[in-house]
Amino acid sequence: MKKSILNTLGPGFLFAGAAIGVSHLVQSTRAGADFGFGLLWALLIVNIFKYPFFQYGPRYAAATGETLLDGYKKLGKSVLISYYILNFATMFTIQTAVTIVTASLASTIFGFTNDLVVWSVIITGISIIILGIGKYKLLDNLIKYIIIILIISTIIAVNVALFSTQKGFNFQQIIPSGTAQITFLIAFLGWMPAPLDVSIWHSLWTVEKSKTTFEQIKPKHAIFDFNVGYIATFFLGVCFVMLGAFVMYQSGESFSSKGTIFASQLINLYTKNLGEYSYLFIGIAAFTTMFSTTLTTLDASPRAMAKTSNLLFNKKIKLSYWFWLVLLASGTFIILKYFLADMGFLVKVATVLSFLTAPFYAILNYMLITSKHTPKKNQPKLSLRILSIVGIIFLVGFSIWFLANL
Repeated sequence: MKKSILNTLGPGFLFAGAAIGVSHLVQSTRAGADFGFGLLWALLIVNIFKYPFFQYGPRYAAATGETLLDGYKKLGKSVLISYYILNFATMFTIQTAVTIVTASLASTIFGFTNDLVVWSVIITGISIIILGIGKYKLLDNLIKYIIIILIISTIIAVNVALFSTQKGFNFQQIIPSGTAQITFLIAFLGWMPAPLDVSIWHSLWTVEKSKTTFEQIKPKHAIFDFNVGYIATFFLGVCFVMLGAFVMYQSGESFSSKGTIFASQLINLYTKNLGEYSYLFIGIAAFTTMFSTTLTTLDASPRAMAKTSNLLFNKKIKLSYWFWLVLLASGTFIILKYFLADMGFLVKVATVLSFLTAPFYAILNYMLITSKHTPKKNQPKLSLRILSIVGIIFLVGFSIWFLANL
């Protein structure tokens, strides 16, 4: 890939960096291990139906030079207040979930200590230093290479697993039944390919990219950049389902909900196929992927809360970003220190919450992109509008189905 092409890409890779984490390394491999290829239908339709709402983030930002949060305020101050409350209520759980998975991988690969709280503090501290020194530009450059490394290593692992497996292929699709299976399905859909509020982060990164390049990103380029990142997340989602299906489905093994055990099992998915010599390389690829997710979420939530605070109070609050960053890091530490039972439960709570809040973001993004606040020429065409409406029905319908089956 030419350097010039890489330089034109940015927010789309940050989207991929935020998305390719728990949803892929944890949920997709677990889906393959527990259901084989039976949940590929869910992977496909959730990526299709969420697509418009994610795309509206960079589309709106490039068309107007504003973030989705600016647009939400134009829809009504009560809308922005609702987001403020909702994001505050969920951001600590999300950050804790991605941090504990990263800490589990770090503990397994690097040793030093098995205390996941200690590893979480180290990882959070390093992330804060990176964000303090390099800010958006370093984040933008770093993520691209992390995603490329993961894509290459995963493709190799899947191909080796494909040609070495003795299992037959069964592509019969499965509709989960029972509370446990339905809860897993909703958790799987919740962060696949990412929580819908990542569309807000994407709009923030798009505006930030324009500031660092001193050039307004054109809507056409913003959508292309987004599509590259989105296709990468979908492709890797399929790869991780396949990896779980090839190596663990009907093997008598199941993934542990304990962080360090899960991390070891995850890395073994690769080493069983590529050989023990690949342990360090694969381990580092998996760790850097989760670290990129931890880093991007640690940047994005404070950035969103700082921006929302500025909009609600009609003034720029000094050090607002750093206030929210420290608050998020502190809240994450408290949850890990005093309320952590196991990684599996924490991930399940975070992902289910994300799915149940998805209709809120989907409706807001659709209302904004089709409103007078978006230039007519940049509004979605009829086909994308139809997909959006069907997507909203899907998200609302599945949420009601889940709540009815609790």
